[in-house]
Amino acid sequence: MLNAKLKNHLHLHILVFIAGFTAILGELITIQAVSLVWYRMVIATILMLAYIKVAKVKLTANPKAIIRFSIAGIIIALHWITFFGAIDEANISIALAMFSTGAFFASFIEPIIYKRAIIWYEIIFGIIVIIGVFIITQSEIKYLTGIILGITSAFLSSLFAVLNGKFLKQNSATVISFYEFLSGVFFISLYILIFGEGFSNNFFSISQSDFGYLFILASICTAYAFIAAVYVMKLISPYTVVLTYNLEPIYGIILALTLFPEKEKMSTSFYYGAIIIISVVFLNAILKYRRKLKRNHT
Repeated sequence: MLNAKLKNHLHLHILVFIAGFTAILGELITIQAVSLVWYRMVIATILMLAYIKVAKVKLTANPKAIIRFSIAGIIIALHWITFFGAIDEANISIALAMFSTGAFFASFIEPIIYKRAIIWYEIIFGIIVIIGVFIITQSEIKYLTGIILGITSAFLSSLFAVLNGKFLKQNSATVISFYEFLSGVFFISLYILIFGEGFSNNFFSISQSDFGYLFILASICTAYAFIAAVYVMKLISPYTVVLTYNLEPIYGIILALTLFPEKEKMSTSFYYGAIIIISVVFLNAILKYRRKLKRNHT
C-alpha cells in the first residue's frame, strides 16, 4: 500500500500530466480556438455547478469580489483562446515553450500586485528568458504568429495566477472558479454575437469526436483539475507544487513528439531555446524557495 505522502505526490504529477495533455486535446479538437474555449467553459461551469450542489458549497461573495472574479474570468478565457490559437498557428511545442515564459512575467506582475520590490536575479532571469525566446524565434520564424500568441497566453496566465493567489486568501477556490467560468462564458458569448457568426446551427454542429475531446477537456482538465489542485496545495508545500507544475511543458512536448512526430519535430535551436527557458523557470523556483526559508528563519 502507498503511504499518504507518496499518494499526494503521485496525484500532483497526474495533475501536471493532465495540464500537459490539455495541449494535446487542443491539437485533436478541430473547431477554432474561440468556439473551443466557449464549449470548455460552458461544460466546466455546468459540472462545477453540479459539484457545488452535491457538496453544498455556498456561492456567497460580496459584489466587489464578484466583479474581481469576473475580470479574472475574462483573463483566463483570453489566456485559453491565445493558447489554443498558438497551437493552431504553430504547434504544441511552440505553444508550450512560450507558455514557460510565464514565470518571467510573474516576476514583474507579482511585485505590482503585492506591492513588493523586484528581486535582482529576476531581472537577470528575464533577460535569459528573452534570449531563449529569441533563439526559438530565429530558428522558427515561420511560426511567428504562434510565438506571439503563446507569449501573450503566458502573460495572461501569469496575471491570472497572481490575481487568483490574492483571491484565495479570502474566498474558496470553488466559489472563485465558478464565477470566473461564468464570466468567461458571458464574455466569449458577447464576442461571438458581436464579432463572430453568432450561435447559428453551424456553431452547434460539431463532430462526435470533437464533443468527446471537449468533454474530457472541460471535465478532467478543467473542473477536476481546478478543484484537485487546490486540495493538493493543502497537503503538499506550495514550493513543491510550483516546481512540479514547471514540468508541464516537458510532459506536453514529450507527449506531442510521441503522438504527432511529423508535425512536432523542431530544429535543434528550438530545443536549445526551450531548455534555456525551462531551466530558468526551475532555477527561479529553487531560489525563491531558499529566499523564503531564509526569511522565515530570520
